[in-house]
Amino acid sequence: MTSSAGRADSEAGGPAGERVELTVPVEVAVPADVLWRGVTDWEGQSEWMLGTQVQVTGGDGRSVGTELRAVTGIGPLGVADTMRITGWTEPPSGAGGERRVVVVHTGRVIRGEGVFAVEELGPRRSRFLWSELLDLPFGTLGRLGWPLVRPAFAAGVTWSLRRMATRTEDRWRAGR
Repeated sequence: MTSSAGRADSEAGGPAGERVELTVPVEVAVPADVLWRGVTDWEGQSEWMLGTQVQVTGGDGRSVGTELRAVTGIGPLGVADTMRITGWTEPPSGAGGERRVVVVHTGRVIRGEGVFAVEELGPRRSRFLWSELLDLPFGTLGRLGWPLVRPAFAAGVTWSLRRMATRTEDRWRAGR
């Protein structure tokens, strides 16, 4: 079965209208635990996230307090996104239940919160939700620029999630 990605997103203004929200879902034809392992393989995100290299810089990568660094860009031009995991919810192996990780973006440019959540839709079907609540950088310039940047940002995340879904399904069918 092919993956399908939809998009549900909105903008949420903070006190000065400087905070925006973006949520991108994708359905994946694999069990929830398989999808969870794939999306929380932080360094593995480098294989499917458009123009991004991710590394665990502190902690075990699977618990609160873990620190991550993602650099998105081309060649020497890139933006670093440092994060700290502030919430980790995972059921025991083989059990159903909520799977969710919350990060706080701690960088100079990218700040705010992010959530990865996996919902079980059936024994062999899941939904992944990527949500970001970001503080726009650069003051007025950021506020004015967001309507121009947002479509490209959303398209890049959507493309990346479709790529992740296809790779995860292919690997699961191949027994990897």
